[in-house]
Amino acid sequence: MQLPVMFGKYELQKFLGGGMSQVYKATDTVLGRIVAVKVLTDEGCRDDDTKARFLMEARMSGNMIHDNIIRIHDYGEIDGRPYIVMEFLVGEDLRNAIDKGHTGDLKQRLGIALQAARALGFVHSKNIIHRDIKPENLHIDESGRVRLMDFGIAKTQNFNITREGFAIGTPYYMAPEQVLGKPVTPAADVYAFGILLYEMLTGIKPVVGDSVETLFYLILHQPLDMAPLQQAGVPQELVNLVNRCAAKKPEERPPGFDVIISELEAILKRLEGSAAQPAAAPPFETHERPASTPAPPVPAKRSIMPMVAIAGAFVIAAGVLAALYLSKSGAATEKKGAGDVSQQQEQKPAGPPPVIQDDFGQMILVPAGNFLSGANKVVKSLPDFYIDKTEVSNGMWNKFAQALGKTTAGKPADLPVTNITYDQAAEYCTWAHKRIPTGDEWEKAARGSVGWAYPWGNEPDPQKANVKGNTSLRPGLQPVDTQLGETPSGILNIAGNAWEWVNEDRKPLPQSLELFKFMNATTNEHWTAIRGGAYDSDVSNAVTFEMSTVPARLKGAAIGFRCAKDAPQ
Repeated sequence: MQLPVMFGKYELQKFLGGGMSQVYKATDTVLGRIVAVKVLTDEGCRDDDTKARFLMEARMSGNMIHDNIIRIHDYGEIDGRPYIVMEFLVGEDLRNAIDKGHTGDLKQRLGIALQAARALGFVHSKNIIHRDIKPENLHIDESGRVRLMDFGIAKTQNFNITREGFAIGTPYYMAPEQVLGKPVTPAADVYAFGILLYEMLTGIKPVVGDSVETLFYLILHQPLDMAPLQQAGVPQELVNLVNRCAAKKPEERPPGFDVIISELEAILKRLEGSAAQPAAAPPFETHERPASTPAPPVPAKRSIMPMVAIAGAFVIAAGVLAALYLSKSGAATEKKGAGDVSQQQEQKPAGPPPVIQDDFGQMILVPAGNFLSGANKVVKSLPDFYIDKTEVSNGMWNKFAQALGKTTAGKPADLPVTNITYDQAAEYCTWAHKRIPTGDEWEKAARGSVGWAYPWGNEPDPQKANVKGNTSLRPGLQPVDTQLGETPSGILNIAGNAWEWVNEDRKPLPQSLELFKFMNATTNEHWTAIRGGAYDSDVSNAVTFEMSTVPARLKGAAIGFRCAKDAPQ
């Protein structure tokens, strides 16, 4: 193929590599951004299994919305040739980083491993098994952020495209059950992660051989040699974790990445607290799990989903919003009497500054530590992170829109930007080097560690937020810097003004599907949550631990967002 050449709206400029599918550096001529385009070859198109696997990869990758997973902007077929359009990554893959000694000290290597584990935990939460975990499929950008790539041989647990008994994967990282052609479970990814972690920590592969047959024999019968880990000064608890991950029997491995993430976080925390260790590298993105530990961000996502066609601009009808408020998650009966620890004091951050300034305003530090989550006040813990002091305004959005050639918001610059889908909000946050806050992060930012039902305490006072019933305000959205809905740390309008998107995968209940049947919403699309209530809702909707489950492609005149990012350690 003579380059450059047009492929649909994409100008293919440079061949980057490939086999049955070929990857090109390209320009999206409509949006004017650099992307990577993966195109199935003619040979691949003639093989039904290869074509089916490529299309499955496109669909699965497109649904993997996490800050440590490569973003899919678009996919489809042009002239019978399936293609996937991905974010164009700058940096190096983990293989190159290991070979060239770019993985840093022990804490930095653990940070890389932690990001990879969070990505895999998210993948497993979608009932998907990657099945090809290796250094070549992990990318590290210039800021140290890790992206999991290549779902070409991944499979969902209820869909198997490979022929029975056919082992598929990269030999060095294949689990014994994969070698034997047995049914593959998420435990195979845990095994591969253990081998990957061993290699990261020592710089050498734990299983080597001069033939595939030799490799397979060693994988099936020879335990890993832990001596190189100990010689490298790896803490014994980390050696033990590697050994458990790489156990021959699936049932002897950690039961999932939640356990691995918790152990890595604990080890990393102890290392960072040790005076004998050098200063920590910048922290890594958090893991997103539904209504649980924090994630990602959510960076450049798939191409922005189509607007719902309703006569004129799409605005949620008052009746729909009223029903939405009634359908929100969380036990409303728990709103009062939730202040049994309300007199405790917030912990002061030990390291990162409490406030930082970026090009879009201030961000407030939410210190690491425990907080009380949900109506039942379950104790959870989060690392340090920052969250925007204000909602993203029309003025901030317009800077982003102008830079990327998008449509600007023709509304007052100081009001929160609304009528934005989740993916559009996530794309903005990525552009601003931030991400959408997870549900847990948003909740902790709103209620602090003391577990208040509202940012200001436990009493539903409508005068303290831009909500229905506030007699001191004109109806409608207020400027983002209005001193309302304020937390003790100074975060503004986290209650009221505009609902806010959070990165919190949700499964819709039947009543949610009924509520959004005007959008033809289905259980197969991406559903997430909005939190905090809005100017046209009752103060009860501003309860810090409640949320509304909505389709991610929803737009509303009262739905906006703010961004978050990890804090340096």
